[in-house]
Amino acid sequence: MSEHPDVLLYEKEAWASGFLRLAGIDEAGRGPLAGPVVAAAVIFEPGYIERELAIVYGRLTDSKAMSEKKRDEYFDILQGAAAVQVGVGVVEPEEIDDINILKATHKAMGIAAAQVGADFALVDGLPFKGLPCGHKAIVKGDALSISISAASIIAKVTRDRMMVALDARYPEYGFAAHKGYGTKQHLEALRRYGATPAHRRSFRPVAELNQLDLL
Repeated sequence: MSEHPDVLLYEKEAWASGFLRLAGIDEAGRGPLAGPVVAAAVIFEPGYIERELAIVYGRLTDSKAMSEKKRDEYFDILQGAAAVQVGVGVVEPEEIDDINILKATHKAMGIAAAQVGADFALVDGLPFKGLPCGHKAIVKGDALSISISAASIIAKVTRDRMMVALDARYPEYGFAAHKGYGTKQHLEALRRYGATPAHRRSFRPVAELNQLDLL
């Protein structure tokens, strides 16, 4: 395997097949106990990304492998480029509890894909039904496809900023620091203050707390 994979390989295959509105899709927030799940879809104009890859996007990769500062920089670049289209889908905790996190994640991805009018998508992870277009699922795609990498940046930064806003409403919980994940600080706050409307009540630690409250 090449040490430096061609991060446009999957894009080139799709473009060659006639899909010019090719979206990379990724999500952020499947695992946390609180906050929404957010998905993003990013479409690059083929000539633009081929021209700018080494110059502008050469260090773009899986958002989890990047610093917050670098994620924010790429977020602004992607949002500001005329040759880049961005869609975002958000599913809130109440609906996550109602339909389950997997279906909520797929719904958010479908919303994001529809916003940009994708005719085909490269999706991080496994295949699923429900997108408004055909797709190719790529395991660890956020490190193998520049379009998915871009979507991972948009999804994570968007969600992180939503969690910072929630922190201002519920400062006792530390949402700005842990982004809703089940850290020691978060679990202690849950036990002390109970669940907020931002919590996913179907997720085990929150559900167990609610059961204790009913005893």
